[in-house]
Amino acid sequence: MVHNLQEWWKSLRAIHTKWVLRSWSCFCGRPSTVTAGDRGRCESRPTPTIRGKTETSLGGASSLSPAPSADARAARVTLERLLDAEAPEIAATLPPGFADAVERYVALLLEANLRLNLTRVTEPDAVARLHLLDSLSALPLLDSIAPSAALDLGSGGGVPGLILALARPDIRWTLVDSVGKKCDAMRGFADALGLGSVAVIAERAEILGRDPRHRERYDIVTARACASMPVLVEYALPLIRAGGSLLAWKGALTADDDEIRTGAAAAQLMGGGTPSIHGAGMGSLGTHRLVVVEKDRATPAGYPRRPGEPARRPLAH
Repeated sequence: MVHNLQEWWKSLRAIHTKWVLRSWSCFCGRPSTVTAGDRGRCESRPTPTIRGKTETSLGGASSLSPAPSADARAARVTLERLLDAEAPEIAATLPPGFADAVERYVALLLEANLRLNLTRVTEPDAVARLHLLDSLSALPLLDSIAPSAALDLGSGGGVPGLILALARPDIRWTLVDSVGKKCDAMRGFADALGLGSVAVIAERAEILGRDPRHRERYDIVTARACASMPVLVEYALPLIRAGGSLLAWKGALTADDDEIRTGAAAAQLMGGGTPSIHGAGMGSLGTHRLVVVEKDRATPAGYPRRPGEPARRPLAH
């Protein structure tokens, strides 16, 4: 009787294990419903080459789940194809090992995104275009500013801050987000990627802007999908030294748009100049724009206002 019960229990466990593995495999292989429409043909193309690319496998990622690792490889292939076709001059400036490092970053991001809400963009082609390429499109402007210390506001899962840190590891990067769990994830990413020049801070921009350790200490502040221009300049310009710049990722803006006009008025109050608008320079990024605000004098002591006030009552409105 005991023997029969043992055999029955072993059979039941075996059936349960097979069911769990089959269910997990189906879940991991399911395409994203958010960006599935962006799927391209990168899987069927040979891998192009860019400077810094190696033929090694995804270093140190053996513990990652199969789906994030495979999606990261597909995103890398698409990024290399886009760079070869649309921005070979940017590809030529990337450091050795960049392709391997950015693939590992994407795998880490997608793995963590299974537990945390870091990004809605998860389909490989969309990750390559909307996260990786969009971040790298700012490199010509970043290089023209030639910062030694940079701060990225609202970093979330590390876009664009960690991507730019991989592309320009000689710059000291500080990544800022008000959500502690996101900052914990970014610290883990930076450690796994060996980015010793990256610091991560969980704090509001209004607090940092009044902290003597951060106020007017940075050559550049970058911000993507952070806030409208009138709000963003109050967040960012107090952190930038005179002579530095704010670099913001935006959509289809022109000099006549209300956001730019009110942003320009608010920038004047913060010690900044008139915003300049730059195209991304890549067809696959469509109407994406980069907005630069140069800072030419110190920010008045009354700014930024207390936490929440810039968003509640934007300047110049």
